Amino acid sequence: MHVAIPLYHRFTALDAVGPYTVLAYAPGWTVTFVAAEPGPVTDDRGSLVLTATASYDDLPRPDVVVVPGGPGTMDVLSDQALIEWIGQAHEHTRWTTSVCSGSLLLGAAGLLRGMRATSHWAILDLLRKFDAEPVSDRVVIEGKVVTAAGVSSGIDMALTLLARATDVETAQAVQLAIEYDPQPPFNAGSPKTAPEGTAERALSIIT
Repeated sequence: MHVAIPLYHRFTALDAVGPYTVLAYAPGWTVTFVAAEPGPVTDDRGSLVLTATASYDDLPRPDVVVVPGGPGTMDVLSDQALIEWIGQAHEHTRWTTSVCSGSLLLGAAGLLRGMRATSHWAILDLLRKFDAEPVSDRVVIEGKVVTAAGVSSGIDMALTLLARATDVETAQAVQLAIEYDPQPPFNAGSPKTAPEGTAERALSIIT
């Protein structure tokens, strides 16, 4: 199973690296970072660089696509090379997925029309622009399209995908291998549970 994760300027690192870690540990799976041209791509903090080792043309038919989000998403909604690659790759994938605002890129490629989909809570309603039905679930599966909510939910999405694509036992083994056993110190991971004023502070961090 060959997974392609497209990178673009100002992507959010965990959106890409979370699913990468889960799927790269899966037996028999290969994960490749792709971009318009091979080379370094800088994340949204400007301090972390991942290297795309292949171009879109080098990997036109991956088995799985994982589209990360990030502040740079809005800029690349008009990137025809990326949007066309997503749409054309989707014709051949077993699974097409996104994390966070990456779902907007699936929408721009025309893949979410009439579907339920999720994204980061701050931009969830933007999915309506692409004729999708926004839902606040952490992972949403519609046929072979899988969308995940904000940033850290990409790990949940990748484990869910792995269980569907292989079996539950494999996904559980990978979960244990990476010791993914969330026990957050605060109940502030959702706007529904976060203390008053936290949402505004969170938005100031990511915008």
